[in-house]
Amino acid sequence: MAEFVLESKARHAVCKVMRELKEMGLNRGAEGNVSVRFRDGFLISPTGVIPEDMAPEQVVFMDMQGNRSGTWKPSSEWRMHLAIYQTRPEAQAVVHTHSDHVIALSCLREPIPPFHYMVAVAGGSLIDCAPYATFGSEELVEHMLKGLGNRKATMLANHGLICFDSTLEKAALLAQQVEALAKQYMIARSVGEPKRLSDDEMAKVVKKYAAYGQQGMGKEAE
Repeated sequence: MAEFVLESKARHAVCKVMRELKEMGLNRGAEGNVSVRFRDGFLISPTGVIPEDMAPEQVVFMDMQGNRSGTWKPSSEWRMHLAIYQTRPEAQAVVHTHSDHVIALSCLREPIPPFHYMVAVAGGSLIDCAPYATFGSEELVEHMLKGLGNRKATMLANHGLICFDSTLEKAALLAQQVEALAKQYMIARSVGEPKRLSDDEMAKVVKKYAAYGQQGMGKEAE
């Protein structure tokens, strides 16, 4: 019974976050997808279903070999989710969005540089932009992994954003934060060339973010 409750809660969470991403304007229609690590695989949003109509039983379970269970088809981007879970053991949830400013910047095929210290929220001194490849393809997976590097988020050229974190809620928040950074960077560039923080400063900030928000961790987490 406890395992059933756990699975039911995870399925409801996938549907809930899909709706929230659309309400925040990070996706439209049936755009985007989310997943959460579960058992020896993951639960992922179905393809072609708008968030308002998405039901927990439509969420698809996939194992770590890319096999699905049930009659519903997974998001066309399931390969990216699988690759993240296979290569990043710390990833417990993945979010993929098509937000406006991220897309605009990804069409320029430029990273978000260290113009603001909060770029470190993704775990590095920049948020990269992976080269373009057709959606749902193995080539896109390869580009995505290179774009992520050792970070938690990357833009995808002429496409959008993919990111992960330790919970579905944190991954959704990270997607929201990266969209805000893309917007702020584009605003700054519209009036001049933003001054960039040094590598040394960003290294300090990345270290601080590693403990940020953790209670009882001493002054470093304040």
